[in-house]
Amino acid sequence: MTALRDQFLLDSDVTFLNHGSFGACPKPVFDRYQAWQREAERQPVEFWGRRYDGLMNEARVGLGAFLNASPDDLVFVPNATAGINMAARSLKLHPGDEILTTDHEYGAMDYTWQFVCHRTGAHYRRHVVPIPVTTPQAFVESLWAAVTPRTRVIFISHITSPTALIFPIAEICKRARAAGILTVIDGAHAPGQLPLDLTALDVDIYTGNLHKWLCAPKGAAFLYVRRELHTQINPLIISWGELPDAPFALRNQWQGTRDVTAFLSVAEAIAFQKANDWDAVRERCHGLASLARERFARRYGLEPICPDSPEWFGQMITVPLPPCDVLAVKTRLYDAYKVEVPHILWNERPFLRISFQGYNTEADLDRLMTSLDQILG
Repeated sequence: MTALRDQFLLDSDVTFLNHGSFGACPKPVFDRYQAWQREAERQPVEFWGRRYDGLMNEARVGLGAFLNASPDDLVFVPNATAGINMAARSLKLHPGDEILTTDHEYGAMDYTWQFVCHRTGAHYRRHVVPIPVTTPQAFVESLWAAVTPRTRVIFISHITSPTALIFPIAEICKRARAAGILTVIDGAHAPGQLPLDLTALDVDIYTGNLHKWLCAPKGAAFLYVRRELHTQINPLIISWGELPDAPFALRNQWQGTRDVTAFLSVAEAIAFQKANDWDAVRERCHGLASLARERFARRYGLEPICPDSPEWFGQMITVPLPPCDVLAVKTRLYDAYKVEVPHILWNERPFLRISFQGYNTEADLDRLMTSLDQILG
């Protein structure tokens, strides 16, 4: 995949296996991003004062087509963290209400919900999901057994950050809808890595990063809110859109002078992946993740954390390591071998989380394994 690697701006001296943290933007997408920035600077009043709403509306229409969602239910946010904050801090929670989640969630989101609970008297309940996981059905039954009469919100990742597991959120959303429980989904890693159909998913609130697996510029993400909830979810910044009876998108679209060129470049990211047959790219990358899962299990004699199935992982896989100082391992991997891969200390156990994007090949996995042999023996 040398030709695809050449489409990215990544340092050729680094074996980059960490797309999951911040993504990487292809040259054509980055060029369009910079072109938007230059266009904005050419006549700022024209851009922000006269064209802004039309450009943003057009960008939401394109994103809505990609996600199979009405553009009226979508707003751009800088990242998924902002999207979850917007939702969590808007909900009218009361003392004793419960937000049910898992012990696989992104740490910043745990902090967000704990912040909200501290101020409302609600409780943030982290349901333990042991690894290895077995079947999606068993996962759903286990999580649902933790639902109580006080459960008001189920907050869960579509793809988890520490363990890179795909959670079966469709069935969870279905059950929650029947029970009158609100669903808030952290899809930080999903757009571009999984096909997303928000209408079919029937979720209440969903946020996803576009700068990660869709490869848009940094600072591009979205928040989807079901139509009936529009009036309940408030902008993080109150500005000129806060008009009587203003629609959801308008209330959130203008938030002072800000650089929106990453949002306007999302269409180029979608076009780039379409032009490069990204379904095939995703399939190839899943194959590399599956290979990494198998090779690590064989090398270190440790059981993988999930079955070898696209039900459980996509282009990103978390693999267990033998007992070690995992931060020291990560540091030496980069400093001595120029291998960029994140360490994970999850529930006191050491792991590596390996991402495979279109620019990666099996040679990158080989380099990681060889480097670890030198470090771990």
